[in-house]
Amino acid sequence: MTDILHLDKRQRAMLAEMGVRVWSPMSEAVVMGAPVVESLAVDTSASQPPEVVMQAHADEAHRFVAASALVAQAIPNPTKPAPVLIQRPEGIDQMDWSALHNTVSGCQACSLCGSRKNTVFGVGAPAAEGQAPQVDWLIVGEAPGENEDIQGEPFVGQAGKLLDNMLGAMKLSRTGARSPDGGGVYIANVLKCRPPGNRNPKPEEVAQCLPYLERQVALLQPKIILAMGRFAVQALLRDTVPDVETMPLGKLRGRVYTYQNLPVVVTYHPAYVLRNLPEKAKVWADLCLAMAHVKGSESA
Repeated sequence: MTDILHLDKRQRAMLAEMGVRVWSPMSEAVVMGAPVVESLAVDTSASQPPEVVMQAHADEAHRFVAASALVAQAIPNPTKPAPVLIQRPEGIDQMDWSALHNTVSGCQACSLCGSRKNTVFGVGAPAAEGQAPQVDWLIVGEAPGENEDIQGEPFVGQAGKLLDNMLGAMKLSRTGARSPDGGGVYIANVLKCRPPGNRNPKPEEVAQCLPYLERQVALLQPKIILAMGRFAVQALLRDTVPDVETMPLGKLRGRVYTYQNLPVVVTYHPAYVLRNLPEKAKVWADLCLAMAHVKGSESA
């Protein structure tokens, strides 16, 4: 039995200390023009009985596998260097839409900047260059996923299709302009960068990113905010709802809250609904509550 492995000097030394012999068939390396190939050496002289030779091969192979595992643990794999973090700029609460967008695009205030492909500022109704769009609806999600990170736009993929269907049922569109009769939507996330592997946002990441969302809300001034998902709800209601971080989202549904003196309706995230299709009816009830509140505010 022969096992092949490319080893550097340090690895060869460690194997030698463990009593594992290696040899280098230099002629093969010279003839083939390949790197030196190293393999286990086992005494296979004809004087040894076949069963002894076979057992020697097996024992040497087992020692080699064990030793190789120890070498792998002792020599860590190269990792991507940690990003250089830069303090979040001051004066976010005074930025206009264009300055806010540029600041988010270059943000390096938390470690997520090291793994992102794109920041995800948001998408919505058309607006003049550098100006916040005029909208009645602000939809706030949790964090970008893989597709959002690639495209730089929130709520794409299957969850995005479901959200678009919801908006269509409400006679709204993610990019439709606000008309004299109302409408207009803007979609954003609490986090502007994707957490690796779509893991849950960390508290420190939310803390670094939340001022951007706060300024978006202040500039957009929607008639209503639709908070989709647990982390969006917690971020928006943490100062007004006691114990919001430990309350199930289902218990927060069915009523209107406030954030920056704007009404907030809580509902499930479309990605959750895709995994729990019976919850569609509950989401529709939440959307109806939000639509009724908007109509009530318009007629007041």
